[in-house]
Amino acid sequence: MITYEDRSLNALAEAGHWPELLGIYRQVRAAASARAGEAGAAAESAPLGHLIAHGAPPEVAVRLFDEDGGPGTAAGVGDHDSGPLWEVLATRHSWLRLAPLLGPAPVRRLVAHTRVLVGEDLSYGAEPDPDGVPLVLEPWEVAGWGDSGRVRDYLRAGGSRSCLLALPATREGLGPVDLPVRRERVAGQRATKEFAALADWAQVACVRGTAADAAAQYAPARRVTGGYVPFAAAYPVLVQAGAGVRAHGVARGRLVVWRALVAMTGAARPDRAEVNALVARLRCFTWCDPADELRYLHVALEDPATGLSWAVSGDDVE
Repeated sequence: MITYEDRSLNALAEAGHWPELLGIYRQVRAAASARAGEAGAAAESAPLGHLIAHGAPPEVAVRLFDEDGGPGTAAGVGDHDSGPLWEVLATRHSWLRLAPLLGPAPVRRLVAHTRVLVGEDLSYGAEPDPDGVPLVLEPWEVAGWGDSGRVRDYLRAGGSRSCLLALPATREGLGPVDLPVRRERVAGQRATKEFAALADWAQVACVRGTAADAAAQYAPARRVTGGYVPFAAAYPVLVQAGAGVRAHGVARGRLVVWRALVAMTGAARPDRAEVNALVARLRCFTWCDPADELRYLHVALEDPATGLSWAVSGDDVE
């Protein structure tokens, strides 16, 4: 297995021999694919793929995803080391540099949304998103991140720095709240399915009632430490939950959250005005659980216009 400790590979990178490294990557991935299948190929070639995606000129780096090298040689959307290779690439170059070079549609879409999360406005400089998700951040998407980066900060030698997934992140502004008794859940809501797609550890329930009614589905007791927060404070953690595993990136998290919000409006495709109106009226309740460790999410989203609320709760123990 190739690692960053392979001095010859690092020497080639230091010397700027990126086409040669791409050729080695393709050989390694193809051999591993024939021997161990796609999952094995992705795992074995990922460290070298990360090195190329991070350091190579875009003209070379984008070819990680091209199939012109033959069967088993191309990285897919699931190839990852400390994060998906397409996200590493997207953090290194602007859309202006990448757009003329990127081929595969799934990778192209995820790279575009990553650049949007970095802060680029692609609403006039890229093909429309196939599902209608806007290619520019709404003000409420920007507001809650504070000084933390929206996309992982990848290191050349592997590894990354990212936001800590925690809601509530602090007990400041929260206090003792007595929750109501649990209500019967509302089945068959499309938004429930969309929120559940965020993470396999996330529990999701829909009730007819308030955010506190929804929170009662998963809160550890009737009396909790909790309180209301703006949706802008919950949004980054929802996105991070969707990007929780290394094979995923924040672009996936953003797409999942947008699909859930659109489902809450009842529309088939995103309507920016309707989603913005929904976000403006949402009432969001968060609460603490004594079992919380490092990565957790507890939020209930209430839409007063429909009388429905959704609770999204869980603890990522990985």
